[in-house]
Amino acid sequence: MTTRALVTGAAGFIGSHLALRLARDGVSVRVLDDVSTGRETNIALLEAAGIELIRGSVRDPDACATAASGVDAVYHLGAMGSVPRSVADPRGTFAINVEGTQNVLLAARDAGARRVVFASSSSIYGDDPVLPRREDRPPHPCSPYAAQKLAGEGLCRGFFKSYGLETVALRFFNVYGPRQDPGATYAAVIPLWARAVLRGERPVVHGDGLQTRDFTYVDNVVEACLAAARSEQAPGLVLNVGGGGRITLLDLLAAIGEAAGKPVEGPDHTPEREGDVRHSQADVAAARDALGELPWIDLGEGLARTVAWHREQLALEDRRDPA
Repeated sequence: MTTRALVTGAAGFIGSHLALRLARDGVSVRVLDDVSTGRETNIALLEAAGIELIRGSVRDPDACATAASGVDAVYHLGAMGSVPRSVADPRGTFAINVEGTQNVLLAARDAGARRVVFASSSSIYGDDPVLPRREDRPPHPCSPYAAQKLAGEGLCRGFFKSYGLETVALRFFNVYGPRQDPGATYAAVIPLWARAVLRGERPVVHGDGLQTRDFTYVDNVVEACLAAARSEQAPGLVLNVGGGGRITLLDLLAAIGEAAGKPVEGPDHTPEREGDVRHSQADVAAARDALGELPWIDLGEGLARTVAWHREQLALEDRRDPA
């Protein structure tokens, strides 16, 4: 049972949800984040919950060692995310996503932590034509980011085999939910489209919109992380975290409009982004075997909660800066 945990990247979207859930469950939580891509508003939520914050980077071995001291579980979510960003800056993203992961693993090993849960990505499957994606399929990374996450998985397995450090790598499939930043340089489509629909603006769709994705609500990912830290079957494994279904981007846009109760303006189509894959869908059988049946929020409910959150945020922004 986890009593003291470190969450890297907790100023970010998924990390903040995970850290707050751990704190609500009575776990003593420490976070490591340099807030380079995270948000100060998330930091404020963490501090209000009594969570210890170390401002530092996973690129700094000393910061990692300090952060890992005395913890029994490490949730490593700190990363430089997004495919386009890695294409634009492969060297910088490698330093964080690969070297940073090694620093966290070394710190966890040296601190005597029991387990490390590593946030990997469905992007490592790349352009593999076989759907749904199974963990035993050969990886086909199509971007530096995907290759970096695959390297992180390899480091996890290497530390498990070499040092007995229990590691679990979770391949997240298109996570969404409240607090996902719509203003980030490479923001995900759901916060961008939710705000566009609520404002009556035309959403931007990269490509023809017939690409398919397996969208996963953030609370589901948090449940998977917690299960991965406690499961006796999970150490050494790589597991998909997704819903097991898929939806086209155009159908997703229509579903956002339905959740918002507003008509969707015809989207502006732009060229597909370099490094993006055409289709993605998780095979979740291995995860169910290793983690058990978990509470699950489906796409309809998840979009309803997400759109409601963005509606509240827009109202707050309008009150702060009236037109």
